[in-house]
Amino acid sequence: MSGNARPPARTSSAWTTRRWLRVGVAVSLTVLTLLGAAGAWVLAETESISNELVDVKSPALSTSFRLESALLNQETGIRGYGATGIPDFLAPYRQGLTAQTTHTARLAELLHDDAAGLKDLKAVQDAVETWQAKIARPIAAAPAGTPSPLTTERATQGKEAFDALRAVLSSQQERLRTERVQAVEDLSSTMVLRNWVFTAIAAVIAALTVLVFEGLRRGITTPLDQLGADARTIAGGDFDHPITPTGPADLRRLSAEIDFMRRRLVRELAFTEEARGRLDAQTADLQRSNAELEQFAYVASHDLQEPLRKVSSFTQLLQRRYGGQLDARADQYIDYAVDGANRMQILINDLLDFSRVGRVHHELKSVDLGQVLTQTLSSLSVSIEESGASITHDLLPSLVADPSQMGMLWQNLIGNAVKFHRPDQAPEIHISATREGVLWRFSVTDNGIGIAPEYAEKVFVIFQRLHTKDAYNGSGIGLAMCKKIVEFHGGTIAVDPDYQEGARITFTLASEPPELTGPSTMPEATRADTEPAR
Repeated sequence: MSGNARPPARTSSAWTTRRWLRVGVAVSLTVLTLLGAAGAWVLAETESISNELVDVKSPALSTSFRLESALLNQETGIRGYGATGIPDFLAPYRQGLTAQTTHTARLAELLHDDAAGLKDLKAVQDAVETWQAKIARPIAAAPAGTPSPLTTERATQGKEAFDALRAVLSSQQERLRTERVQAVEDLSSTMVLRNWVFTAIAAVIAALTVLVFEGLRRGITTPLDQLGADARTIAGGDFDHPITPTGPADLRRLSAEIDFMRRRLVRELAFTEEARGRLDAQTADLQRSNAELEQFAYVASHDLQEPLRKVSSFTQLLQRRYGGQLDARADQYIDYAVDGANRMQILINDLLDFSRVGRVHHELKSVDLGQVLTQTLSSLSVSIEESGASITHDLLPSLVADPSQMGMLWQNLIGNAVKFHRPDQAPEIHISATREGVLWRFSVTDNGIGIAPEYAEKVFVIFQRLHTKDAYNGSGIGLAMCKKIVEFHGGTIAVDPDYQEGARITFTLASEPPELTGPSTMPEATRADTEPAR
C-alpha cells in the first residue's frame, strides 16, 4: 500500500553527521599539528640559544677574563723578581702559570665548535709563548738575591711582547663579547616569536572551540532539540503533529523515519480503537453471558433443590411403605430412584459450592491454617476413625485468605486422601509447609492408591472421575473446587508425578492474595453438608 511506503532517501551528496565530524576533526588536527610543530620549533630554538648563551658564550668570556688576570699575575711577578731578585715575587708567576693552563684548556673545551674562537685562542697562546720564551722564563731562571740584568736589557722588548699579548687578548674578548651580545639579542627575539606563536596557538584553539561548539549546536544539538520537541508533542497525544527534518543528512533521515513511524502508529491506533470498540462490545456480551450463567447455576443448584427434595422424599416413602411388598424388580427400581435422587442432591450442592468460589466466599482476613485444619479434622472425624487414618502435619502459617474456602480446601484434600486408601492398609497422611520467597508451598501426601501420571491434569477438571460410583462415591468436583480456590488466592496446584508411594498434591498460596473484583450480588442458597468427592 502507498500509505506504508517509506520516505525517499536523500541524495548521496548530502553530508552526514559522521562526515562533518570526520572533516572537522581532520582539519582541527591538521591545524593543531602545524601549530604544535611551530611551537615545538620555537621552544627548541629558544632552548638552543639559551643553552649556547649560558653554557658557552658567557663562560667563555668570563674564562678569557680569568686568563688575562693569570697573565697579568705572571707579568707582575716576573717584573718584581727581575727588579729585586726576591724569590717571593715568583709565587704569583707560578700561580699564573697554573691558572693559565687551566683557563686555556677550559677555553679550548668551550670553543671546540667555534673555528674563529679557536683561532683567537691559538693567537693568544702564540703571544703568550712568545712573551714567556723571550722574557718570563729567562728572568725566572736568573739567580735570586740580585736584580736580573735581563730586566733592564729587555725592558723595551718585554713591554712590546706583553702589549702584543694584551692586544690579542682584547681582540679575543671583543669577539666573545660581541657573540654574547648577539646571542642575548637572538634569545630575546626568539622569545618574542615564541610568545607570538603561542598566542596564535591559543587564539586558533579558541576559534576551533567556538567553531566546534557552534557546529555541534547547528548540526546536532538544535536538530535533536527540534526532534525531541516534536516527539514530546506527539507523545503528549498530538499524533497528527508532523516531524520536520533538519540538520545533517542522517538526522534528516532519522526524522523522516520517525515521522514514518508516527504515521504508521496513527494508522495502528485507528485500527486499535476500532478493535477496542469491538472488544468492549464482546466484553459486554461476555459479562451478560456470565451473569446469565451465574443465574443458571443458582437456579440449577437452588431452585431445583425443592422439587428434587420432593422426589427424594416420596421415593423414600415408597421404599419404606412398599419395600418387600412388590416384586424384586419393583424394589430394585425404587432403590435406583432413591439412589439417583440422593446423588443428584449431592451433585447440586457440590455444584453450588463450586460456583460460589470467588463469587460469594470472599471474606479475606488473617487465617491460622493450623486452626482451620483442626476444625476440618473434627468435621471429618467419623471417616477418619472408620478408616483408622493417621494424620500429621508441619507447623502451618497464618495467611490472608478466606477462612471458608481454606476449610473447603483442607476438607476436599484430606477427605480424598482418606477416601482413596488401599483396602489392606490404614491411611497415613502428612501435610507439609515450606516458604518459597513470597509464596508458601503445601503438600498433602498419602499412601493410598495414587494417581497415574496420565491423569495428573484430568483430575482437576470438573465432573472428571477416575473410578465408578460403585467403587468410590462422590461427584467429581472436589479437586476442581480445590484448583479454583487455590487460583483464586493467587497460587497453583498440581499432582507430584515423582511420588510413587501414593498420591501427593502440592499447591502454593501467597501471603496475600491478588486484588479481587467486587462481590457478586447473587443470593446464597442453603445447602446440606456433603462429603468431598474426587
